[in-house]
Amino acid sequence: MGFQRRQEERYRPKSDYPFKMAMWDFKHCDPKRCSGKKLERMGMIRPLRIGQKFGGVVVSPNGKHPVCPNDCEIVEKYGAAVVECSWARLDEVPFSKIGGKNTRLLPYLLAANPVNYGRPWRLNCVEALAACFCITGHFDWAETVLEKFTWGHAFLELNAELLELYSRCTDFESVQKVQEAWLEAKRQPNDGQNWTIKEGEEEINEESSESEEESEEEPDQLAGDVNVLVIGAAEEEKEEDQEGSEYESDLDLDEPQATL
Repeated sequence: MGFQRRQEERYRPKSDYPFKMAMWDFKHCDPKRCSGKKLERMGMIRPLRIGQKFGGVVVSPNGKHPVCPNDCEIVEKYGAAVVECSWARLDEVPFSKIGGKNTRLLPYLLAANPVNYGRPWRLNCVEALAACFCITGHFDWAETVLEKFTWGHAFLELNAELLELYSRCTDFESVQKVQEAWLEAKRQPNDGQNWTIKEGEEEINEESSESEEESEEEPDQLAGDVNVLVIGAAEEEKEEDQEGSEYESDLDLDEPQATL
């Protein structure tokens, strides 16, 4: 038994966690590098079969609306699920045979995993689950899941302001408004002006924290475009092309690149 396996067996059994997680694994990934498989080895996530539906929130490109705080009760009662597959092989995934009645998209967020660091939308499985937990008000659950990965804290740090804004929304429409306002602010020169998002009868005033480097124009990709919404990317998808580098050598971390 290797050192890594011995270390993972020291983690608590899944019954000790207050949340439920599940995944459909299409085995596109190297199991030694796959975030979903690591969670499975630790007993934190339940594998699902093709043809098996899930009663909780399913983060999927087939969703019509983004996950929102109103999904909290569903997540607390039934949990959250993702699909472990390769970004390059999404057309091979039989989405009609998986999922459930609570299928959701993820709003705009940046990946922090070593393969796609700084890229919008390209979250892997553990990041997608953590995002779902944060938006539904359980930042503590997200921290528990992400702490199993050396880079996990970076996801919360990189998306701290956006996750807080999303979590202060109510329904999917308010989440979409936050996303649209955020992307619009990023397209504008950084003039230090505040932008306002209504939360019910209250207003959230946020000062743009983007640097001049981060305010460059990005592609107009909003929720509803299946090609830019994540369900859990294969972490090892591009590692063989990285020539030993932890991060992609041609990636400008301040300017997230176009997605799929």
